[in-house]
Amino acid sequence: MRRKDREIKDLEMIKEIMAKCDCVRLGFQDAEGLYIVPLNFGFTEEDGEWTIYCHGAAAGRKGDCIRESGYAAFEMDTKHELVTGEAACKYSYLYESIIGDGTIEMIEDIEEKKAGLEIVMNHYDKGDWEFNEMILKMVGVFKLKVKNLSCKAH
Repeated sequence: MRRKDREIKDLEMIKEIMAKCDCVRLGFQDAEGLYIVPLNFGFTEEDGEWTIYCHGAAAGRKGDCIRESGYAAFEMDTKHELVTGEAACKYSYLYESIIGDGTIEMIEDIEEKKAGLEIVMNHYDKGDWEFNEMILKMVGVFKLKVKNLSCKAH
């Protein structure tokens, strides 16, 4: 990161920023080119190891990218604020962001899918969630094991 003064390394601060983010954008590259998709997500952190869970259709380009490459980049951001100035070059924009990459896979095990969906749901609204077994079999749940992560606040 070029601006070391804006880098966040404290795990609790990163966790707080990630918890404030509404969506994650996953980036893939396939034979057609680059592809980015915004998704709902949830996350876990254990001893500095981050896992991001997402859900969506298992069919289509996103699913194909996950199955074929097993790799994704990601980005999420929050706390957006425009800073105005007397001249254009005095304007700025404040935000907090997290970027990174890692290995991604489709979750096939029903109990692991359920656990992943609970993590996603609890990111937005805490609750005791129940899931229809038929839906669990059909929905795609993805697990991204983060290899590289950087966090910035401006």
